[in-house]
Amino acid sequence: MRVSSLPKDVVAEDSLQGIPRQQTNPTRWQGEQWHDFVQTLQDAGIDVREKHFQTGVYVTDAGGLAHGLPDGVVIAKSAEQIANLMRLAQQFEVPITTRGGGLTTEGESVAFGGVLLDMTGMSRIIDVNSDALTVRTQAGIFWHHLAEHLRRDNLDYLSAPLNLTSSVGGTLGVGGIDVNSSKHGCSADQALSLQVVTPTGEIVECSDAENSGLFERVILGYGQFGIITEATLKIRPYTPLRMHYFYYSSLKPCVEDLLMLDQSQSCDYTGMLTMMDSAITLLVAFDSEERENTFIVYYQDRLSGYGELGFALRLAVNFSWRPWKWKEALFLLQRKRELFPDLEPKHHIQDGQMYDRAAVFSKAVWKHWGDRHMVIPDLATNVDKIVAVVERGNAVCRKYFPYYTLYCVGIRLRDEHQAHYELSSIPSDAKGFAYGCEFEPMYHGQTYSRDTLQSFKNEIYDVGVDLETSYYRFGGMMKGYIRRALGDDVVEKHLQLKKQADPAMILNRDVIF
Repeated sequence: MRVSSLPKDVVAEDSLQGIPRQQTNPTRWQGEQWHDFVQTLQDAGIDVREKHFQTGVYVTDAGGLAHGLPDGVVIAKSAEQIANLMRLAQQFEVPITTRGGGLTTEGESVAFGGVLLDMTGMSRIIDVNSDALTVRTQAGIFWHHLAEHLRRDNLDYLSAPLNLTSSVGGTLGVGGIDVNSSKHGCSADQALSLQVVTPTGEIVECSDAENSGLFERVILGYGQFGIITEATLKIRPYTPLRMHYFYYSSLKPCVEDLLMLDQSQSCDYTGMLTMMDSAITLLVAFDSEERENTFIVYYQDRLSGYGELGFALRLAVNFSWRPWKWKEALFLLQRKRELFPDLEPKHHIQDGQMYDRAAVFSKAVWKHWGDRHMVIPDLATNVDKIVAVVERGNAVCRKYFPYYTLYCVGIRLRDEHQAHYELSSIPSDAKGFAYGCEFEPMYHGQTYSRDTLQSFKNEIYDVGVDLETSYYRFGGMMKGYIRRALGDDVVEKHLQLKKQADPAMILNRDVIF
C-alpha cells in the first residue's frame, strides 16, 4: 500500500497508522514575523519577556516529559490586554499557549514557540457574596489562595481538584475532580458564569443562560475556544470533615462499595486509593455528625471492607506463607508509615475532625506521589464499565511497575438539559454518574525511559479504546487517541467549530487541534 493512500489525521498528524504510537514533542513554531509582532505588541503597551532566564522557567510542565520554549512570555494583566494580544496574534499568526499552575502532564501548557501567556498575573478575588454563596474571581488564582481567602469569612469552595496549586481557569477547562465530586460534580460544574476572551479577541460573558454555546465549549474544552479570565463559582459554608477508612485486598468489592455509597448519597466524600492491588482503601467522609451517624447505622455494615487492625492481621497472614512477596509487604508497611501521618496530621485534627483538607491533601499529593516524571493516564467511564476499567488498568500497571497507585472517584453529572462540551473527559454514555480512575507509577528510586512510560500510557489508553471510555488527559502528547476514542464525526464537528472560532488556529495549538 502506498503511504499516500493512508488517511490523514488532522488532529494528530504525527501518528502513524497501524503501529504502536510513540509520541514526541510537537514541531516548534518557526518564528515567522516574530520581531514585527513583538514590536506591534510593545507599541500597544503589551510587555513581552524574551530573555532566556524569563522563558526558561516554563520549559516543561508537571509531567516532565514534554519540553519546549516560548519565544516570549506575556504576564496576563487584564481581559483587555489579553484581547489585544489575541487580535494581534491572529493578524501575525503567532501561537498563544496559556498556562496557570502548569500541572498538565502531557505538555498541554508547554509552549513550542510563540507566546506563553502566564495567567497567574490575574489572581485577584473580585467579590464574595456570602448570601448568594458565590465568588467572582480572576481565573489565574490558585485554588489554595482562593480557599485561604474564603475561609476568612467561614466559607469554602464547593469542589476543587485535590492538587490545589492548579489555577481556577485551568481546572475549569479540563474538569477537576475531588473526593466530594460524587456529591457536587466536578470543579467545572461549580462555574455559574465566565468572562472569556475568544481567540479573535472578543471579551464575552457567558453562562448556561447567556452565550450558552460558548460556555458549553469553554467548560471542559481544553482551552480551544477561549481564555477564561474571570469566573463566578458556587461556594458553601466552611465545614471540617470526619474521615473513615475501610480496607480491601481486592479491587472489585471496593469499587462495588464505592458505587453503592455514591448511589445512596449517604456520604459527603468518597474515593478509592490503592497501594498496588494488595492494599486498597475506601475513603468515606462527612461534613456533619448527623450524616456520619446515619451512615454508621444504615450503611457501614453493608461494606465488605475491614477496619485497620482487622485488615492488617489479614494481610500479615496472607504474606506469611508467601515469602516471595515479602518485599512487597515491606513496601506496604513503609508506605503506610510515611503516608498516613500526612493524611491526618495532628495539627490539622481536632476532636477527630480535619480542619484543613486543602492543605492536607495538596501537600500529600506532591510529597507522596510527585516525582521528576508525573505520569498519570486515566480513564473516564460510566457506572457499568468502571469495574472492568479498574481491573484491566491494574493489570497494565502490574505489567510495567512493581509499585503503583490507583485513584478512583465518582463524578455526579449535570442535568441533561445543561450540556457539557462533548469533546471532553465526560463519557457520552454516562448517565447520572461518571467515574474516573487514575493509574500512577510509584518509581521508588527507579528510573524509567521515556519510551517505557509512553508504552505504559498507550496500553492504558488502549483499554479505554476497547471499552469505549473517555479520557481525562487526552490532550498534548496523547491526542492521537482522540479520534480512536470519540470517532471521526465528533472530532470533525469540533474541528470545524475551532476553525470558525480561531481562523489562524493559534490558541493552545497542539493540545487538541
